[in-house]
Amino acid sequence: MGLFSFLSQEIAIDLGTANTIIIQDDKIVVDEPSIVALDSHTLQPVAIGKKARQMMGKNHSGIKVVRPMKDGVIADFNCAEIMIRGMIKMMQEKTPLFTPSLKIVVCIPSGCTEVELRAVRDSAENAGGREVYMIHEPMAAALGIGLDVEEPQGHMIVDIGGGTTEIAVISLGGIVCDKSIKIAGDVFTSKIQENLRSSENIKIGERTAEEIKIHVGAAVDELENPPADYMVKGSHLVSAKPLDVNVSYMQTAQWLDESLNSIENAIIAALEATPAELYSDISRDGIWLTGGGALLKGLDIRLEKRTGIKFKVAEDPLHSVARGTGYALKNIDKFKFLIR
Repeated sequence: MGLFSFLSQEIAIDLGTANTIIIQDDKIVVDEPSIVALDSHTLQPVAIGKKARQMMGKNHSGIKVVRPMKDGVIADFNCAEIMIRGMIKMMQEKTPLFTPSLKIVVCIPSGCTEVELRAVRDSAENAGGREVYMIHEPMAAALGIGLDVEEPQGHMIVDIGGGTTEIAVISLGGIVCDKSIKIAGDVFTSKIQENLRSSENIKIGERTAEEIKIHVGAAVDELENPPADYMVKGSHLVSAKPLDVNVSYMQTAQWLDESLNSIENAIIAALEATPAELYSDISRDGIWLTGGGALLKGLDIRLEKRTGIKFKVAEDPLHSVARGTGYALKNIDKFKFLIR
């Protein structure tokens, strides 16, 4: 058994638009931003993950910083392959004498087309995967939360990632109805950038907008425990002089209102398509929120007010999908019907 585990490695990958997480033996071994820095001339990798993120917006013409994932799927096939290969290499504490055989389970958006699915499979295979399996993100999220997906009961999952918001109703080991929209964390970040530019005449980068979202990103303009304002440093659009601006959670709630309204409408559309018996289960037990977007302050309150159904934020929303993918891998014989 020990020899077999040395010859083969089993890993689960949450290939996200914002972050890529690799799980091995129930442990998160890699949790890095989905970013690659390449030499502009040779197209060889210079940095991957956190190191590449540090270069974002600070690189010169000799270095190209790329986000291979867009809207939950692969936008740049070659960079995605380089990223997956590099992150698998990070996972290995010591360089083995030979490359071990890899069994990989990758989670994919529920709205993934066959072409997009093929791109993910090819990238994983080219990065060293001997066996590559796929599982849909909402199903992985449900497993990661600890739900019994095989029981005859309705569970609704709303997974707000970096590129997509995945909404699904699950029962008897399958997705009964689902909706996937391309409004999620990346859109929130760009909305913060746009609104600071138009309202405060300040120019900020994507990384700074991301920090604002993390510190004061909110879905409602009234919170019981409001966060302190976040100080932003940038340049004035006209004079190019340094400018400091305080951003409050009430401002971000206003800026994100339109995007959150689209997510609310998608949730309501999914509820309308839900069979009556399953709707009854969901209205009684509530709806689960996962993904980085679930960390927006007051989001559960806003959604509950709009739908009349209780929303529950998963214990570890950032890692629910990854942990569920790892659980599916560990119990691959049991969950063969979930994996393609």
